[in-house]
Amino acid sequence: MSKAMLIDTTRCIGCRACQVACKSWHNLPGERTEFSDTWTNPKFLDSNNYTRIIFKEVDKPGGQVAWHFISRRCMHCNDPACASVCPVGALQKLDNGPVVYDDARCIGCRYCMMACPFQVPKFEWGSAVPLIRKCDFCADRIASNLAPSCATACPTGTLIFGDRDALLKEAHRRIGAHPGKYYPEVYGEKTVGGTSKLYLTAVSFDELGLTHQGFRTDLGNVPYGIYGREWMSKVPWIALTVGGLAVGLHYFNQRRAEVQDQKSQEGKED
Repeated sequence: MSKAMLIDTTRCIGCRACQVACKSWHNLPGERTEFSDTWTNPKFLDSNNYTRIIFKEVDKPGGQVAWHFISRRCMHCNDPACASVCPVGALQKLDNGPVVYDDARCIGCRYCMMACPFQVPKFEWGSAVPLIRKCDFCADRIASNLAPSCATACPTGTLIFGDRDALLKEAHRRIGAHPGKYYPEVYGEKTVGGTSKLYLTAVSFDELGLTHQGFRTDLGNVPYGIYGREWMSKVPWIALTVGGLAVGLHYFNQRRAEVQDQKSQEGKED
């Protein structure tokens, strides 16, 4: 059964324990980072940071301010666009939930970066042999019947790991039991055909102003993998067409040169 993670942002205290656990489990190097304008650190996801807690202030009536802490990482789509456009199968959606990446197959084309609607895959720009990097949902831990490292480290129960169907039931139970606490939508339930990361929030992502930070609300419910496969299906025909034109142009130029040489030889004989 496909696994997923329910992220109840109303419980997050911004401690960043998930960030630390992620870096520790994946042996990612420590580095000097910078705060954003809202004290988010690091400013962006990158090849050394697979998880990021966004700090967000929202104005409330009466001049009050509410803090919201939103966990940002790979969404592990049910039908991932990144995997559908990869020409060598370096990205793959596993039956138990994770979207994983195979270093040995990658050719560095970066199609996955362009295809991902959540802007998640990152390139190792500073490496001599650069590869793609992103959250892998701790696929090795899941294979060993362990929860992802971030969920294990979370002290407030913000991150809940389990079967996707059961987590969706729990998410809707919480919304029904506390209608004033939650925005009445589970982000990721149907978005782009559904994802393995499911979000509960106090207000919409539009109100949080996070649509430009990966939490887009204009994506619809159609799996983006469909678009990727449709585009990739045209690649062989495009390659054959371009190749045929190239061969034709080469033959044409070669024949034109031969004709010109022949005329030059005839002119010399006259």
